[in-house]
Amino acid sequence: MELEFDAFEVTEGEKPYNIRHRCYFFSKEIIFFVRDCKYDKVYSSLFDQLVRSGTSIGANLVEGKAGSSKKDWKRYFDIALKSANETKYWLCLIRDTIEVSKPKVNELIKEADEISKIIASIIINAK
Repeated sequence: MELEFDAFEVTEGEKPYNIRHRCYFFSKEIIFFVRDCKYDKVYSSLFDQLVRSGTSIGANLVEGKAGSSKKDWKRYFDIALKSANETKYWLCLIRDTIEVSKPKVNELIKEADEISKIIASIIINAK
């Protein structure tokens, strides 16, 4: 399986058309966001969960693409959808309980929501 994420570049303000690329860039944004946040140890589990769920969206799409059957593909896409929704949960909780950049968190929530809708649409249209 070939992943060409490094060679794929997006102009500032643009979003990639390919959902796997879009999730890859979203994963990077989540990682950079967490890296740049300053928070007390009590909040570390929230950020750990955010990184896990936010990066698992694209990982499951890539895994599903390599699936051996349509049932296998659907299972991974369902997991990716759940991860996208979970990511929105952690982002909202962080936004509402910790002093962080509200515009950045809201931007990430919006992107997670858009990704969630795209994945749901792919699943529905594949039936």
